[in-house]
Amino acid sequence: MRKFVIAALSGTVAGALLTTQFAGPLVAQEAARPSSVYEQLDLFGSIFERIRADYVEEVDSKKLIEAAINGMLTSLDPHSSYLPPDDYADMRVQTRGSFGGLGIEVTQEEGFVKVVSPMDDTPAAAAGIEAGDFITHVNGESVLGLTLDQAVDRMRGPVGSEIIITVVREGRPEPFDVSIIRATIKLTAVKGRTEGKAVVLRISTFNDQTYANLEESIAKAIADLGGIDNVSGFVVDLRNNPGGLLTQAIMVSDAFLDAGEIVSTRGRDPAQSERFNAVAGDLAQGKPVVVLINGGSASASEIVTGALQDHHRAIVVGTKSFGKGSVQTVMPIRGDGAMRLTTARYYTPSGRSIQSLGIAPDIVVQQPPRAAATEDGPASAATANRNEAGLRGSLNNDSMTEDEKAQFLAEQARAEEAAKLRLEDYQLAYAIDILTGLAKLAPAK
Repeated sequence: MRKFVIAALSGTVAGALLTTQFAGPLVAQEAARPSSVYEQLDLFGSIFERIRADYVEEVDSKKLIEAAINGMLTSLDPHSSYLPPDDYADMRVQTRGSFGGLGIEVTQEEGFVKVVSPMDDTPAAAAGIEAGDFITHVNGESVLGLTLDQAVDRMRGPVGSEIIITVVREGRPEPFDVSIIRATIKLTAVKGRTEGKAVVLRISTFNDQTYANLEESIAKAIADLGGIDNVSGFVVDLRNNPGGLLTQAIMVSDAFLDAGEIVSTRGRDPAQSERFNAVAGDLAQGKPVVVLINGGSASASEIVTGALQDHHRAIVVGTKSFGKGSVQTVMPIRGDGAMRLTTARYYTPSGRSIQSLGIAPDIVVQQPPRAAATEDGPASAATANRNEAGLRGSLNNDSMTEDEKAQFLAEQARAEEAAKLRLEDYQLAYAIDILTGLAKLAPAK
């Protein structure tokens, strides 16, 4: 049977998505003596029969066995689990970029569901769900004691239906309820735009469309700016990107590299280790690159970030990433389901594992809360705008032609427009400022 290989945070997108990072084969080894294993299997059979015969209510044998299988897998680590047929089908659908749900990637921590990241342009993002939020109740029922899959099942429902989740957020003294309307999630993997002379590439997930979207976005942005000579650099925004397909993470890394290792995986059996290398061809044509990350950047996002950072191809800005450095293999099994098993760790080109540590940015930049308007705002603005040209009787500047003055004023207006971005997205504005500064330092051709 064909293995389904993905590189993503091994969490669950609430409402429909079950994803993990896959790579490498499954290694099955007998760790205990056969007689001991058979004795334990006999014990399992005895307990199973006792439950079927004596439990207070009649039980579904199929569900009981599935629960036992899932319990065995989830006892290993947070990312191994059993995928029943419906969940396995959902997982395969979501990698194509369209699925039903809320649009949040979640994992489990201390018995509660923790939001890794909300996805762009989804009901969860619109409702204000943030990375790091804990979901404690779904429609008034506690999720404590449920497995991750069971909790996510509670969040599933028909498109257009309402769900109320109770959220605990750092900095908020009390839990609060959030109402979300379920919807069909259609992900655009990459959205490109220009900010001044910088090209901003927002990568929200790594699905089948990611590299193609990236290539198209880069080409369009370069054309919009009138050619690569007019581009100051590229911002690759991986904030709140929970991961996706390993192959796409490798291709996105390769898009900015000409050579060298991108990522390696090492499992229990050294013979099963793999290494993935870049090939010639840099879509950014050597222009500077800044990568934006935060605590919601996980797995495949960390593969890209680690590769570009280790090769000194990009400056990494933001806050520490999630720290998902293990590899899962999803293998179809009898009955149309699948098992997701952690089979390896992945390593950046320098040989470092980021498991549980995350990737530290080169420049730590927190995203400050949006400042509220103050009563003295207009007065402060008026003071800031005072200059020599505003003084009565000031001398004219006779060193510039009218065309040169117009060009100067246009450049000043562009700089002021770029400064406004700091109020909307300080981290992104910081990244663009870096590219602008690097462009100023570039040697004349």
